[in-house]
Amino acid sequence: MTGTVKKVVADRGFGFITAEDGEEYFFHRSALDGTLSFENLAVDERVSFEVERSDKGPRARQVRAA
Repeated sequence: MTGTVKKVVADRGFGFITAEDGEEYFFHRSALDGTLSFENLAVDERVSFEVERSDKGPRARQVRAA
């Protein structure tokens, strides 16, 4: 899937991506692959990712530069 970074909560190590289908996905800094740096991640940055199920609903993993 592809989308854009909607929000980054830098001090807590997570953020949200709005996918092209309009859904919003949580991601943790550990979900970023080597093409992205959490510290340099910007709102509106285009990313691609996979979706996995978690106890709290779907979340993004393998987040990488699009």
